[in-house]
Amino acid sequence: MKPVRKLVSVSDMSREWWDALYSRCCDIIARPGVYADSCRGKILSTMFYEPSTRTNFSFQAAAQRLGAGVFGFSDPVGTSVSKGETLADTIRMTASYSDTIVIRSPQEGSATAAALYSEVPVINAGDGGHFHPTQTLTDLTTIAQERGAIDNMRIGICGDLKNGRTVHSLVEAMEMFTGVCFCLISPNELRLPEYILSQMSERGHKYVESESLVDCIPELDILYMTRVQRERFHDAAE
Repeated sequence: MKPVRKLVSVSDMSREWWDALYSRCCDIIARPGVYADSCRGKILSTMFYEPSTRTNFSFQAAAQRLGAGVFGFSDPVGTSVSKGETLADTIRMTASYSDTIVIRSPQEGSATAAALYSEVPVINAGDGGHFHPTQTLTDLTTIAQERGAIDNMRIGICGDLKNGRTVHSLVEAMEMFTGVCFCLISPNELRLPEYILSQMSERGHKYVESESLVDCIPELDILYMTRVQRERFHDAAE
């Protein structure tokens, strides 16, 4: 499988790359011992400017299970960021100590900027309300294992479609596959952003919008539920 220089959005992926990655994933699940030392001598840096439990622990656990070392921070307050160090300088410094950088930030576009400044590969673990490609890889793996295939299905995506970065990444990733129809379920205030809807239409992907989960469920092969992204609202009353 050809290595990637960065994974900032699912647009960095191709169908061929996904197929190869999924095949490797299945082999790791089936034969974990074979891969126990595959990253021995490598170092992963985790830079989390935003709170995280599952994503942070997932990267650390995966790196250690593959034999890699891990260092990083889960709160920038304890780093030179609190003294005014820029993202560019933090990335350059971190890259000098590690082989790969994982970054999560509340700022949209931060992972893209990090990839520009880094001399080592950068993985986006979530940038604001923009994208979350590594969560999408997990979601695609789950769908493929549970259903057997991702092509030719009807998927319902329900919840905060406006601010949910996992939703944005999943919709874009699904466009790699054939025969996928979307049922987008949300109140009007939280519907999928217009630019993503326009992109779907331009690429010929079918979708319907609905405010009723009950009406859509009988027609679905997969239902993807998301929470309301309260941290993306400027006013709690919203």
